[in-house]
Amino acid sequence: MWQASFWDDTGRIINVASVPQRSPFRYPGGKTWLIPRIRQWLGSLAYQPAEFVEPFAGGAIVGLTVAAEGLAEHVTLIERDEAVAAVWQTIIHDEGGGEWLAERIVSFDLTPEATRASLAAIPQTTREVAFQTILKNRVNRGGIMAPGAGMVKTGEGGRGLLSRWYPETLKRRILEIVRIRDRITFTHGDGIPALRDCAGRGDAVFFIDPPYTASGKNAGSRLYSHPDLDHELLFDIASALAGNFLMTYDDAEEVRHLARSHRFDMQTVAMKNTHHAKMNELLIGRNLNWIR
Repeated sequence: MWQASFWDDTGRIINVASVPQRSPFRYPGGKTWLIPRIRQWLGSLAYQPAEFVEPFAGGAIVGLTVAAEGLAEHVTLIERDEAVAAVWQTIIHDEGGGEWLAERIVSFDLTPEATRASLAAIPQTTREVAFQTILKNRVNRGGIMAPGAGMVKTGEGGRGLLSRWYPETLKRRILEIVRIRDRITFTHGDGIPALRDCAGRGDAVFFIDPPYTASGKNAGSRLYSHPDLDHELLFDIASALAGNFLMTYDDAEEVRHLARSHRFDMQTVAMKNTHHAKMNELLIGRNLNWIR
């Protein structure tokens, strides 16, 4: 999971704590650190996109920021994971669902016993799945929701489960999404066919951040419930997109090979991980001359 800091072209660390935190999720591989680059990318275009498509939405910090800041006329989010999808369906498309979820969070008494009981319960509605998903995301170590993930024990400052449970903050974020939800469409489904469906739209842009690695690492299977993806197919589809796109990947030779074979441009962006080690993320597109 990435820390909210990265390096600019001069080597200076940029702290993006000032970037508004709009997502209710703590997400492995979250892209809050990339928001200044997203603004830079979209600002470099000669037009305002009619549609901003995020086919692997996850915590959706990028799409939410684009919607909130009016960087595109409309935002489409797609997510395959059923539990994560329940959150977005509840907030974006369920009339009164976002308000219900916000109140459910602030009224929940987060004790170890109540948490275990809530996570063990079988949800009967999409709203209940949404609450259970947010709860699991917040109390599990690193926000990991894949099977086998464990709950926080000591937590920050010895606060245990409470160390990442900020009910009033979560309520505010959810209600802010409710306020702009007319600018967002959410679809529960696979990002690959969704990209194919809108590949011919020259007025759309695409932020492609697959939550899986194309290298021999197995981090995807540890972090996500759907770690399988045909990366070569994804690159083939990206090459057929009529609109502009930006892809993000771990900087691995397998990814570089795919980018070169499709004649895409590549740039590395330095960043800091949770162990405070400087690492590189790979940005891929047709033309990345806008990166300064």
